[in-house]
Amino acid sequence: MKVPNDAMESRPFQEAAERGVLLLKRCVDTGRVFHYPREHSPFTAGATEWVEATGLGEIYACSVARLAKPPYCIAYIKLDDGPIVLSNIDADDLDAIAIGQRVGVVFRPDDSGQIMPFFTPQASGSQGA
Repeated sequence: MKVPNDAMESRPFQEAAERGVLLLKRCVDTGRVFHYPREHSPFTAGATEWVEATGLGEIYACSVARLAKPPYCIAYIKLDDGPIVLSNIDADDLDAIAIGQRVGVVFRPDDSGQIMPFFTPQASGSQGA
């Protein structure tokens, strides 16, 4: 879930990530939540507001890069809040990652040192991240 760290309109997203909070934008007119942060709603071109996300979702699609050093998994996550986001899956067992698997957000530095949201598989029946 990358956003430019120099964009004024995405600064609240980055500041929240540094506190371990996932923020998304919501259309004021429709109440629909979306991601990639932007000033105007993609649904109505109207006003938007920041909302705290649950940080929970499920893997919609994924790909494991086994030949990379180290191997990693990138996935589209269908958030419980509505939008589908692209992020990395932080997991010890890449072979256990599956479409439909529940995941929760975790925050850690990316390769540049910027704190970013990643997702990790949730235990069966788990409600929190």
